[in-house]
Amino acid sequence: MQNLNTYKNFYFVGIGGIGMSALARYFHAAGKNVLGYDKTETKLTTALISEGIDIVFEDVINEKIKELNKEETLVIYTPAIKILGILDYFNINNFTVLKRAKVLGLITENTECIAVAGTHGKTTTSSLVAHLCKVANLPFSGFLGGISENYKSNFIYNGTEMSVLEADEYDRSFLNLSPDWAIVTSIDADHLDIYGDTETIEQSFRDFADLVPENNQLFVRKGVKIGRPCKTYAVNEEADFYSDNLRIEGEKMFFDFNFDGKKEEFSWEIPGIHNVENATAAISILHSLNIDFETIKKGISTFKGIKRRYTKHSFANGKIYVDDYAHHPTELNSVIGSIRTFNPGKKLLVVFQPHLFSRTRDFADGFAESLAQADELLLLDIYPARELQKDFEDITSDWLLEKVNLDKKEVCSLSQAFDKIKEKDFDVLLTVGAGNIDTLYDPIMNWLDYH
Repeated sequence: MQNLNTYKNFYFVGIGGIGMSALARYFHAAGKNVLGYDKTETKLTTALISEGIDIVFEDVINEKIKELNKEETLVIYTPAIKILGILDYFNINNFTVLKRAKVLGLITENTECIAVAGTHGKTTTSSLVAHLCKVANLPFSGFLGGISENYKSNFIYNGTEMSVLEADEYDRSFLNLSPDWAIVTSIDADHLDIYGDTETIEQSFRDFADLVPENNQLFVRKGVKIGRPCKTYAVNEEADFYSDNLRIEGEKMFFDFNFDGKKEEFSWEIPGIHNVENATAAISILHSLNIDFETIKKGISTFKGIKRRYTKHSFANGKIYVDDYAHHPTELNSVIGSIRTFNPGKKLLVVFQPHLFSRTRDFADGFAESLAQADELLLLDIYPARELQKDFEDITSDWLLEKVNLDKKEVCSLSQAFDKIKEKDFDVLLTVGAGNIDTLYDPIMNWLDYH
Protein backbone atom coordinates (compact mmCIF):
# COMPACT_ATOMS: atom_id res chain seq x y z
CA MET A 1 0.00 0.00 0.00
CA GLN A 2 1.24 3.48 -0.81
CA ASN A 3 2.28 6.07 1.79
CA LEU A 4 -0.64 8.02 3.34
CA ASN A 5 0.92 11.30 2.17
CA THR A 6 0.50 10.33 -1.47
CA TYR A 7 -3.31 10.36 -1.26
CA LYS A 8 -5.07 13.61 -2.13
CA ASN A 9 -8.60 12.58 -1.16
CA PHE A 10 -9.84 10.91 2.01
CA TYR A 11 -13.42 9.61 2.10
CA PHE A 12 -14.79 8.66 5.55
CA VAL A 13 -17.71 6.21 5.75
CA GLY A 14 -19.21 7.00 9.17
CA ILE A 15 -17.41 10.32 9.55
CA GLY A 16 -19.49 11.44 12.56
CA GLY A 17 -17.99 8.93 15.00
CA ILE A 18 -15.67 10.34 17.66
CA GLY A 19 -12.63 8.43 16.38
CA MET A 20 -13.42 8.90 12.68
CA SER A 21 -13.94 12.65 13.00
CA ALA A 22 -10.56 13.10 14.74
CA LEU A 23 -8.86 11.35 11.80
CA ALA A 24 -10.85 13.46 9.33
CA ARG A 25 -9.66 16.61 11.12
CA TYR A 26 -6.07 15.34 10.98
CA PHE A 27 -6.07 14.93 7.20
CA HIS A 28 -7.98 18.19 6.76
CA ALA A 29 -5.30 19.99 8.83
CA ALA A 30 -2.70 18.42 6.51
CA GLY A 31 -4.38 20.15 3.54
CA LYS A 32 -6.05 17.05 2.07
CA ASN A 33 -9.49 16.94 0.43
CA VAL A 34 -11.70 15.34 3.09
CA LEU A 35 -15.30 14.26 2.56
CA GLY A 36 -17.61 11.63 3.94
CA TYR A 37 -20.96 10.09 4.79
CA ASP A 38 -22.90 9.60 8.00
CA LYS A 39 -26.39 8.39 8.75
CA THR A 40 -27.44 11.25 11.02
CA GLU A 41 -26.66 14.92 11.55
CA THR A 42 -25.13 15.68 14.96
CA LYS A 43 -23.34 18.56 16.68
CA LEU A 44 -20.09 16.92 15.60
CA THR A 45 -20.99 16.64 11.89
CA THR A 46 -22.22 20.25 11.95
CA ALA A 47 -18.84 21.31 13.40
CA LEU A 48 -16.95 19.34 10.71
CA ILE A 49 -19.01 20.97 7.94
CA SER A 50 -18.31 24.43 9.40
CA GLU A 51 -14.58 23.59 9.29
CA GLY A 52 -14.82 22.93 5.53
CA ILE A 53 -15.34 19.15 5.38
CA ASP A 54 -17.95 17.95 2.88
CA ILE A 55 -20.51 15.53 4.46
CA VAL A 56 -23.62 13.85 3.01
CA PHE A 57 -26.36 12.05 4.92
CA GLU A 58 -27.90 10.04 2.10
CA ASP A 59 -26.57 6.73 0.81
CA VAL A 60 -26.31 7.96 -2.78
CA ILE A 61 -23.45 7.80 -5.29
CA ASN A 62 -23.25 11.54 -6.05
CA GLU A 63 -21.09 13.42 -8.53
CA LYS A 64 -18.36 14.13 -5.96
CA ILE A 65 -17.94 10.40 -5.37
CA LYS A 66 -17.93 9.65 -9.12
CA GLU A 67 -15.20 12.24 -9.64
CA LEU A 68 -12.82 10.58 -7.14
CA ASN A 69 -9.77 8.92 -8.68
CA LYS A 70 -9.07 5.54 -7.03
CA GLU A 71 -5.27 5.98 -7.20
CA GLU A 72 -5.50 9.28 -5.33
CA THR A 73 -8.25 8.37 -2.85
CA LEU A 74 -8.18 6.46 0.43
CA VAL A 75 -11.51 5.26 1.81
CA ILE A 76 -11.70 4.86 5.59
CA TYR A 77 -14.61 3.08 7.25
CA THR A 78 -15.82 2.14 10.70
CA PRO A 79 -16.91 -1.45 11.48
CA ALA A 80 -20.09 0.05 12.98
CA ILE A 81 -21.41 0.43 9.41
CA LYS A 82 -22.29 -3.00 8.02
CA ILE A 83 -24.28 -2.40 4.80
CA LEU A 84 -23.96 0.72 2.66
CA GLY A 85 -24.26 1.43 -1.06
CA ILE A 86 -21.43 3.98 -0.94
CA LEU A 87 -19.06 1.46 0.65
CA ASP A 88 -20.10 -1.18 -1.92
CA TYR A 89 -19.30 1.32 -4.72
CA PHE A 90 -15.76 1.86 -3.45
CA ASN A 91 -15.14 -1.86 -3.01
CA ILE A 92 -16.55 -2.82 -6.44
CA ASN A 93 -14.42 -0.13 -8.11
CA ASN A 94 -11.22 -1.32 -6.38
CA PHE A 95 -10.54 1.75 -4.23
CA THR A 96 -8.15 1.25 -1.31
CA VAL A 97 -10.54 0.72 1.63
CA LEU A 98 -9.15 0.52 5.19
CA LYS A 99 -10.55 0.34 8.71
CA ARG A 100 -10.04 3.41 10.93
CA ALA A 101 -7.80 1.40 13.26
CA LYS A 102 -5.49 0.42 10.40
CA VAL A 103 -5.07 4.05 9.27
CA LEU A 104 -4.38 5.18 12.82
CA GLY A 105 -1.83 2.38 13.01
CA LEU A 106 -0.05 3.69 9.89
CA ILE A 107 0.13 7.17 11.45
CA THR A 108 1.67 5.79 14.65
CA GLU A 109 4.29 3.85 12.67
CA ASN A 110 5.76 7.12 11.47
CA THR A 111 5.52 9.13 14.70
CA GLU A 112 6.76 8.94 18.28
CA CYS A 113 3.51 7.54 19.65
CA ILE A 114 2.02 7.81 23.16
CA ALA A 115 -1.00 5.48 23.43
CA VAL A 116 -3.39 5.28 26.39
CA ALA A 117 -5.34 2.03 26.85
CA GLY A 118 -7.75 0.79 29.50
CA THR A 119 -11.38 -0.14 29.95
CA HIS A 120 -11.88 3.04 32.06
CA GLY A 121 -10.09 6.36 32.21
CA LYS A 122 -8.39 6.30 28.81
CA THR A 123 -10.27 9.27 27.32
CA THR A 124 -9.53 11.62 30.21
CA THR A 125 -5.93 10.39 30.54
CA SER A 126 -5.10 10.63 26.81
CA SER A 127 -6.73 14.09 26.62
CA LEU A 128 -4.71 15.25 29.62
CA VAL A 129 -1.47 13.87 28.11
CA ALA A 130 -2.30 15.72 24.86
CA HIS A 131 -3.03 18.95 26.76
CA LEU A 132 0.29 18.68 28.64
CA CYS A 133 2.09 18.09 25.32
CA LYS A 134 0.42 21.24 23.94
CA VAL A 135 1.41 23.31 26.96
CA ALA A 136 4.96 21.95 26.57
CA ASN A 137 4.75 22.86 22.83
CA LEU A 138 5.75 19.38 21.68
CA PRO A 139 5.29 18.71 17.91
CA PHE A 140 2.35 16.30 18.15
CA SER A 141 -1.11 15.46 16.82
CA GLY A 142 -3.68 14.40 19.43
CA PHE A 143 -6.50 11.98 18.56
CA LEU A 144 -8.97 12.11 21.44
CA GLY A 145 -11.89 9.85 22.32
CA GLY A 146 -14.01 12.78 23.52
CA ILE A 147 -14.47 16.53 23.10
CA SER A 148 -11.81 18.43 25.05
CA GLU A 149 -13.26 21.35 27.03
CA ASN A 150 -9.96 23.21 26.48
CA TYR A 151 -9.97 22.91 22.69
CA LYS A 152 -13.70 22.24 21.95
CA SER A 153 -12.51 19.45 19.68
CA ASN A 154 -11.46 15.79 19.64
CA PHE A 155 -8.32 16.67 17.70
CA ILE A 156 -5.32 18.82 18.67
CA TYR A 157 -2.76 19.75 16.00
CA ASN A 158 0.69 20.99 16.99
CA GLY A 159 2.89 19.11 14.50
CA THR A 160 3.38 15.60 13.12
CA GLU A 161 6.53 14.25 14.80
CA MET A 162 4.58 12.74 17.70
CA SER A 163 1.10 11.32 18.17
CA VAL A 164 -1.03 11.03 21.31
CA LEU A 165 -4.09 8.85 21.14
CA GLU A 166 -6.64 6.77 22.90
CA ALA A 167 -5.97 3.08 22.25
CA ASP A 168 -9.38 1.47 21.81
CA GLU A 169 -9.70 -2.17 22.86
CA TYR A 170 -13.04 -2.59 21.03
CA ASP A 171 -12.65 -5.11 18.19
CA ARG A 172 -8.91 -5.36 19.20
CA SER A 173 -8.31 -2.10 17.30
CA PHE A 174 -5.37 -1.13 19.52
CA LEU A 175 -3.29 -4.04 18.23
CA ASN A 176 -2.88 -2.08 14.96
CA LEU A 177 -0.88 0.63 16.77
CA SER A 178 2.88 1.12 17.13
CA PRO A 179 3.21 2.72 20.59
CA ASP A 180 6.61 3.99 21.74
CA TRP A 181 5.10 4.94 25.09
CA ALA A 182 1.92 3.56 26.63
CA ILE A 183 -0.34 3.78 29.66
CA VAL A 184 -2.72 1.01 30.76
CA THR A 185 -5.26 2.43 33.21
CA SER A 186 -7.41 -0.62 33.94
CA ILE A 187 -8.52 -4.00 32.64
CA ASP A 188 -12.12 -4.80 33.55
CA ALA A 189 -14.59 -7.09 31.86
CA ASP A 190 -16.23 -5.13 29.01
CA HIS A 191 -17.11 -5.67 25.35
CA LEU A 192 -17.97 -9.27 26.20
CA ASP A 193 -20.05 -9.33 22.99
CA ILE A 194 -16.72 -9.15 21.14
CA TYR A 195 -14.30 -10.97 23.43
CA GLY A 196 -16.52 -13.64 24.97
CA ASP A 197 -14.78 -13.81 28.36
CA THR A 198 -12.54 -11.88 30.73
CA GLU A 199 -9.40 -13.96 30.04
CA THR A 200 -9.55 -13.06 26.32
CA ILE A 201 -9.81 -9.36 27.18
CA GLU A 202 -6.84 -9.58 29.53
CA GLN A 203 -4.76 -11.39 26.89
CA SER A 204 -5.59 -8.66 24.38
CA PHE A 205 -4.23 -6.00 26.76
CA ARG A 206 -1.08 -8.07 27.34
CA ASP A 207 -0.63 -8.25 23.55
CA PHE A 208 -0.99 -4.47 23.40
CA ALA A 209 1.59 -3.97 26.17
CA ASP A 210 4.02 -6.19 24.25
CA LEU A 211 4.00 -3.63 21.44
CA VAL A 212 5.83 -1.10 23.67
CA PRO A 213 9.61 -1.41 23.04
CA GLU A 214 11.01 -0.39 26.45
CA ASN A 215 9.94 -1.41 29.96
CA ASN A 216 10.48 2.12 31.31
CA GLN A 217 8.09 3.49 28.63
CA LEU A 218 5.16 1.34 29.74
CA PHE A 219 3.13 2.79 32.65
CA VAL A 220 0.55 0.53 34.27
CA ARG A 221 -1.77 1.19 37.18
CA LYS A 222 -0.49 -0.76 40.18
CA GLY A 223 -2.40 -4.01 40.59
CA VAL A 224 -3.10 -4.47 36.88
CA LYS A 225 -1.34 -7.63 35.71
CA ILE A 226 0.20 -6.91 32.34
CA GLY A 227 2.61 -9.85 32.00
CA ARG A 228 5.88 -7.93 31.56
CA PRO A 229 8.09 -5.44 33.45
CA CYS A 230 6.78 -1.88 33.53
CA LYS A 231 6.58 1.30 35.60
CA THR A 232 3.66 1.38 38.04
CA TYR A 233 1.54 4.31 39.20
CA ALA A 234 -1.07 4.60 41.95
CA VAL A 235 -2.99 6.87 44.34
CA ASN A 236 -2.64 6.56 48.13
CA GLU A 237 -0.26 3.61 47.89
CA GLU A 238 3.41 3.40 47.01
CA ALA A 239 4.40 2.69 43.40
CA ASP A 240 7.13 3.87 41.00
CA PHE A 241 5.04 7.04 40.68
CA TYR A 242 2.21 7.80 43.09
CA SER A 243 0.02 10.60 44.40
CA ASP A 244 -1.11 11.07 47.98
CA ASN A 245 -2.06 13.75 50.49
CA LEU A 246 -5.24 14.54 48.54
CA ARG A 247 -7.20 17.49 49.92
CA ILE A 248 -9.98 19.78 48.78
CA GLU A 249 -9.88 23.55 49.29
CA GLY A 250 -12.90 25.32 47.81
CA GLU A 251 -13.28 24.16 44.20
CA LYS A 252 -9.67 22.99 43.94
CA MET A 253 -8.12 19.63 44.64
CA PHE A 254 -4.49 19.44 45.81
CA PHE A 255 -2.26 16.37 45.74
CA ASP A 256 1.42 15.41 46.05
CA PHE A 257 3.11 13.57 43.19
CA ASN A 258 5.88 11.22 44.47
CA PHE A 259 8.81 9.92 42.39
CA ASP A 260 12.36 8.75 43.12
CA GLY A 261 12.03 9.72 46.81
CA LYS A 262 10.98 13.30 45.87
CA LYS A 263 7.61 15.03 45.67
CA GLU A 264 5.90 17.88 43.84
CA GLU A 265 2.58 19.52 44.77
CA PHE A 266 -0.15 19.87 42.13
CA SER A 267 -3.57 21.50 42.07
CA TRP A 268 -6.49 21.33 39.64
CA GLU A 269 -10.26 21.61 39.45
CA ILE A 270 -11.16 18.11 38.23
CA PRO A 271 -12.97 16.20 41.01
CA GLY A 272 -12.71 12.53 41.91
CA ILE A 273 -9.95 10.22 43.15
CA HIS A 274 -10.10 8.33 39.83
CA ASN A 275 -9.14 11.54 38.06
CA VAL A 276 -6.12 12.05 40.34
CA GLU A 277 -5.14 8.55 39.23
CA ASN A 278 -5.45 9.63 35.57
CA ALA A 279 -3.37 12.73 36.33
CA THR A 280 -0.69 10.62 38.04
CA ALA A 281 -0.30 8.53 34.87
CA ALA A 282 -0.10 11.62 32.65
CA ILE A 283 2.44 13.40 34.89
CA SER A 284 4.57 10.22 34.98
CA ILE A 285 4.81 10.15 31.18
CA LEU A 286 5.57 13.85 30.78
CA HIS A 287 8.22 13.72 33.52
CA SER A 288 9.77 10.71 31.75
CA LEU A 289 9.83 12.79 28.53
CA ASN A 290 12.00 15.30 30.48
CA ILE A 291 9.37 18.04 30.61
CA ASP A 292 10.00 20.32 33.60
CA PHE A 293 7.56 20.35 36.52
CA GLU A 294 6.75 24.05 36.13
CA THR A 295 5.34 23.32 32.65
CA ILE A 296 3.52 20.18 33.82
CA LYS A 297 1.94 22.08 36.75
CA LYS A 298 0.74 24.80 34.39
CA GLY A 299 -0.85 22.11 32.19
CA ILE A 300 -2.51 20.33 35.12
CA SER A 301 -3.93 23.54 36.60
CA THR A 302 -5.39 24.67 33.24
CA PHE A 303 -6.94 21.34 32.24
CA LYS A 304 -10.73 21.70 31.98
CA GLY A 305 -11.62 18.07 31.37
CA ILE A 306 -13.64 16.29 28.70
CA LYS A 307 -17.16 17.00 27.62
CA ARG A 308 -19.45 14.43 29.28
CA ARG A 309 -16.73 13.30 31.68
CA TYR A 310 -18.03 14.71 34.95
CA THR A 311 -19.20 17.93 33.27
CA LYS A 312 -20.45 19.91 36.30
CA HIS A 313 -22.55 23.07 36.56
CA SER A 314 -23.71 24.96 39.66
CA PHE A 315 -26.77 27.24 39.48
CA ALA A 316 -27.96 30.32 41.35
CA ASN A 317 -30.83 28.33 42.92
CA GLY A 318 -28.29 26.02 44.58
CA LYS A 319 -28.92 23.06 42.27
CA ILE A 320 -26.02 21.15 40.72
CA TYR A 321 -26.07 19.36 37.36
CA VAL A 322 -23.51 16.70 36.37
CA ASP A 323 -23.44 15.04 32.94
CA ASP A 324 -21.26 11.97 32.40
CA TYR A 325 -20.54 9.30 29.80
CA ALA A 326 -20.27 6.40 32.28
CA HIS A 327 -21.77 3.16 30.89
CA HIS A 328 -20.16 0.46 33.05
CA PRO A 329 -20.76 -0.23 36.79
CA THR A 330 -17.15 0.71 37.69
CA GLU A 331 -17.57 4.07 35.94
CA LEU A 332 -20.95 4.67 37.56
CA ASN A 333 -19.45 3.99 40.99
CA SER A 334 -16.69 6.53 40.27
CA VAL A 335 -19.00 9.35 39.21
CA ILE A 336 -21.65 8.73 41.91
CA GLY A 337 -18.89 8.32 44.52
CA SER A 338 -17.40 11.67 43.50
CA ILE A 339 -20.81 13.38 43.71
CA ARG A 340 -21.41 11.93 47.20
CA THR A 341 -17.90 12.96 48.37
CA PHE A 342 -18.25 16.55 47.18
CA ASN A 343 -21.96 16.98 48.06
CA PRO A 344 -22.63 15.09 51.29
CA GLY A 345 -26.26 14.91 52.40
CA LYS A 346 -27.64 16.31 49.13
CA LYS A 347 -30.55 14.65 47.35
CA LEU A 348 -29.31 12.91 44.16
CA LEU A 349 -31.53 12.21 41.14
CA VAL A 350 -29.87 9.86 38.62
CA VAL A 351 -31.11 9.59 35.03
CA PHE A 352 -29.37 6.60 33.44
CA GLN A 353 -29.52 5.26 29.88
CA PRO A 354 -28.10 1.71 29.62
CA HIS A 355 -25.93 1.12 26.52
CA LEU A 356 -26.26 -2.21 24.65
CA PHE A 357 -28.53 -5.11 25.58
CA SER A 358 -25.51 -7.40 25.99
CA ARG A 359 -23.71 -5.05 28.41
CA THR A 360 -26.93 -4.55 30.41
CA ARG A 361 -27.32 -8.34 30.66
CA ASP A 362 -23.67 -9.06 31.49
CA PHE A 363 -23.39 -6.43 34.25
CA ALA A 364 -27.00 -6.24 35.47
CA ASP A 365 -26.17 -6.92 39.13
CA GLY A 366 -23.32 -4.40 39.05
CA PHE A 367 -25.58 -1.75 37.51
CA ALA A 368 -28.28 -2.46 40.11
CA GLU A 369 -25.78 -2.00 42.94
CA SER A 370 -24.35 1.22 41.45
CA LEU A 371 -27.76 2.79 40.76
CA ALA A 372 -29.03 1.96 44.26
CA GLN A 373 -26.66 4.70 45.52
CA ALA A 374 -29.06 7.34 44.12
CA ASP A 375 -31.93 8.86 46.12
CA GLU A 376 -34.17 8.61 43.07
CA LEU A 377 -33.70 6.91 39.69
CA LEU A 378 -35.13 7.53 36.23
CA LEU A 379 -34.07 4.57 34.12
CA LEU A 380 -34.33 5.18 30.37
CA ASP A 381 -34.90 2.56 27.70
CA ILE A 382 -31.76 0.64 26.68
CA TYR A 383 -29.82 2.31 23.84
CA PRO A 384 -29.31 -0.54 21.34
CA ALA A 385 -26.36 0.86 19.30
CA ARG A 386 -25.31 -2.06 17.07
CA GLU A 387 -27.71 -4.61 18.64
CA LEU A 388 -31.36 -5.61 18.07
CA GLN A 389 -33.99 -6.06 20.78
CA LYS A 390 -35.28 -9.27 19.13
CA ASP A 391 -31.95 -10.94 19.89
CA PHE A 392 -32.31 -10.02 23.60
CA GLU A 393 -36.06 -10.32 24.19
CA ASP A 394 -35.90 -10.57 27.99
CA ILE A 395 -33.34 -7.79 28.51
CA THR A 396 -35.26 -4.55 29.13
CA SER A 397 -35.03 -1.57 31.44
CA ASP A 398 -38.05 -2.89 33.37
CA TRP A 399 -36.08 -6.10 33.98
CA LEU A 400 -33.06 -4.13 35.22
CA LEU A 401 -35.21 -1.83 37.40
CA GLU A 402 -36.54 -4.84 39.31
CA LYS A 403 -32.98 -5.53 40.47
CA VAL A 404 -32.38 -2.00 41.83
CA ASN A 405 -32.97 -1.80 45.59
CA LEU A 406 -34.46 1.68 45.73
CA ASP A 407 -37.84 3.07 46.81
CA LYS A 408 -38.05 5.91 44.29
CA LYS A 409 -37.42 4.46 40.86
CA GLU A 410 -39.18 4.29 37.48
CA VAL A 411 -38.59 3.53 33.80
CA CYS A 412 -39.30 6.16 31.18
CA SER A 413 -38.47 6.88 27.54
CA LEU A 414 -35.93 9.50 26.47
CA SER A 415 -38.77 11.67 25.09
CA GLN A 416 -40.52 11.62 28.51
CA ALA A 417 -37.38 12.21 30.58
CA PHE A 418 -37.15 16.01 30.52
CA ASP A 419 -40.75 16.51 31.68
CA LYS A 420 -40.21 13.91 34.43
CA ILE A 421 -37.00 15.65 35.62
CA LYS A 422 -38.84 18.97 35.97
CA GLU A 423 -41.32 17.33 38.38
CA LYS A 424 -38.65 15.87 40.68
CA ASP A 425 -37.29 17.19 43.97
CA PHE A 426 -33.46 17.07 43.88
CA ASP A 427 -30.31 18.97 44.88
CA VAL A 428 -28.00 17.22 42.39
CA LEU A 429 -29.03 15.90 38.98
CA LEU A 430 -26.83 13.32 37.20
CA THR A 431 -27.53 12.37 33.57
CA VAL A 432 -25.37 9.43 32.65
CA GLY A 433 -24.87 6.98 29.77
CA ALA A 434 -23.18 6.58 26.38
CA GLY A 435 -26.13 6.60 23.95
CA ASN A 436 -28.16 9.65 22.90
CA ILE A 437 -28.96 10.82 26.46
CA ASP A 438 -26.72 13.83 25.65
CA THR A 439 -29.74 15.34 23.82
CA LEU A 440 -31.15 16.16 27.29
CA TYR A 441 -28.17 18.39 28.10
CA ASP A 442 -29.23 21.65 26.42
CA PRO A 443 -32.89 21.56 27.59
CA ILE A 444 -31.78 20.83 31.17
CA MET A 445 -29.18 23.62 31.11
CA ASN A 446 -31.71 26.14 29.77
CA TRP A 447 -34.32 25.09 32.34
CA LEU A 448 -31.94 25.24 35.32
CA ASP A 449 -30.58 28.61 34.17
CA TYR A 450 -34.04 30.14 34.42
CA HIS A 451 -35.63 27.90 37.06
